Order: sequence, then structure tokens, then C-alpha cells
Amino acid sequence: MVEGDRRGDRVVGLPHELKVDPFIHEFDMALIQPLSRSVRLNGYATCLRLEQVYWNILGNMAADNCCSISSLLSHVDREVHLRHGGVKNFSALVRVVCVMNGVRQATPTDSP
Repeated sequence: MVEGDRRGDRVVGLPHELKVDPFIHEFDMALIQPLSRSVRLNGYATCLRLEQVYWNILGNMAADNCCSISSLLSHVDREVHLRHGGVKNFSALVRVVCVMNGVRQATPTDSP
């Protein structure tokens, strides 16, 4: 049984063992390190701070599309402006795009 963590007067933790451990075998803690990079979004220079794992995913997505990470992010920026009028937290949008890309790849398609 997981004992939990004492925070003030309450016990924070799980009442039972997890069936699936959220830490994959040989979890690489370097992937959580934030990294700031300068990128161009549709011609404008900006700085984007993301964890290393997201930069890795963006690199793979850019390679799949035969473009640079800046080109890929410019597309995301352009589309969010066209479809939704923009977004306040572009870093959060990029993280969700990366996660949804992984979900899409993990979901089997219904094509014959």
C-alpha cells in the first residue's frame, strides 16, 4: 500500500497500489528540463520555453513534415489565429498539440 505524503493535517496519496506505473522503465529525468529556444513564428522572432520532451516531439513532427520546427510552429500559430482568433498561452497550446499528436499516433485507424 502507498502510504502517501503528509501535507499539513491531511494525507496526500493513493489509497491503493497502482495497476499501471506512470513511470516507464528507465524514465529519463532529463526530458523534464525546460529549455528556451528562439523561434520565428510567421516572421516574428520570439522565445518559447518548453520541456525537452516537447522539443523532441516537435523535432519528430517537423521531420515527418519535411520542415523546420519554426515552420511547424508557424503553421500552428497561423491556424490558431484563423480558427480561434489566437490563444493567450502559446506554450500550453504547443504542449497539447504534442500530446494530441501522440494520442493520434497511438489510436488505430479504421482504414482497411
